[in-house]
Amino acid sequence: MKGIWANKEVCELFLSVEQKKAQGIALRNAFEEHAKKYNRKPNSVRNYYYQEIDKLSNDSERLEKLKINLELHKKNKSESFSKIEEQNLVNKIDMLKNQGKSVRSACYELSNGDPTVMLRYQNKYRNFTKAQSGQSAEQNNIIRFTSRKQGLSENDITSLFMGLVRLIRRNIASDLEEKQAKEKEGLNEKLRKAIVMLGEKDSQLLSLKEKFEKLRKENQSLNQKMIKLKCEKANLLSLKKTKVAENV
Repeated sequence: MKGIWANKEVCELFLSVEQKKAQGIALRNAFEEHAKKYNRKPNSVRNYYYQEIDKLSNDSERLEKLKINLELHKKNKSESFSKIEEQNLVNKIDMLKNQGKSVRSACYELSNGDPTVMLRYQNKYRNFTKAQSGQSAEQNNIIRFTSRKQGLSENDITSLFMGLVRLIRRNIASDLEEKQAKEKEGLNEKLRKAIVMLGEKDSQLLSLKEKFEKLRKENQSLNQKMIKLKCEKANLLSLKKTKVAENV
């Protein structure tokens, strides 16, 4: 989105700046993220932000409507360090680094928790050490290698933590796969037993059917014999009656 800024976009930019300041992150990150989201140029977003601060400071009605706290968006005054102040700052940061702290942590401590001051100290220290590194390398005509840090930086700690998280996730996934494999094997075993049992039941059922059919045939044969005997008995009785009648 280009051209005129909607109030929603303005509020979003100012909120993003507040969050970056609270986290001690350079404001350029807020400008770059906003530019990417709204298809603008980072420098245009930066320029608009500072121009909007001036406009809002003279437009209380719009400031109230947008609900922006300008106390959180004061422009940094360009206060230059003297050589003595610069050296004292560098010495203090180096002392804290020797105690195992990162440059960022040292600057945060020296700034008493003020993100803006912390960034100023951090930039000053890095510019100073970069300049000293370049001068020393040029004077001695040697290649400078980065000295090994004492202790772990915040990035190192973050990397170790994320590595640990990935390892735990892999272990959990492996445990789940093993558990699922065991459960699957258990189910397969139960299924095999059920099939065998079903086969045995089928065999028993077939045997019962054969016995039942045999009994049915035997019963049918007995019924036929009984009918035959009854007929023979009836015939004998009839013959006896006939003989008795003849004798009379």
